[in-house]
Amino acid sequence: MKGSQMNTPAMRQSSEPIDFNASQVCQSLLETTLRTGAQQMLQQAIEAEVANYLRQHREQLNEQGHRLVVGNGHLPARQVQTGLGPVEIRQPRVRDKRDDYQFTSSILPPYLPRVAALDNLIPALYLKGSSMAQMVSALKPILGEKAAGLSPTHIQRLLG
Repeated sequence: MKGSQMNTPAMRQSSEPIDFNASQVCQSLLETTLRTGAQQMLQQAIEAEVANYLRQHREQLNEQGHRLVVGNGHLPARQVQTGLGPVEIRQPRVRDKRDDYQFTSSILPPYLPRVAALDNLIPALYLKGSSMAQMVSALKPILGEKAAGLSPTHIQRLLG
């Protein structure tokens, strides 16, 4: 009787090989969820920043009574590399017709390819004595497949 009790369904399941692929799927889902949340928060912050700028300047009119500062759609979508991987942003476009004025986001500066934390990561890896191959392995979760194209020359340029 005791021998038959040991052969319960729970025992058989525990002796089956563990599917590590399920763990990778969970990790991928977590990363995707975090990246999506970060993208949404950043998008909302930029939208709020632009709306505030437009609200501050809505009283400024030209001779015909038209507003000098208006929203004008969105700039083309762009990707910013973050610690969570690439995040795509569509920044609202501001048309500022006043002389010597132009809207510049304090949240997302123009031409920002990656957050400062990533710029600091490469020198930190270098100072720890990481080889070029180790740097590529460390950067792959952040940069994705683009990390595979990093050569020692690229890394030296990023260190510079």
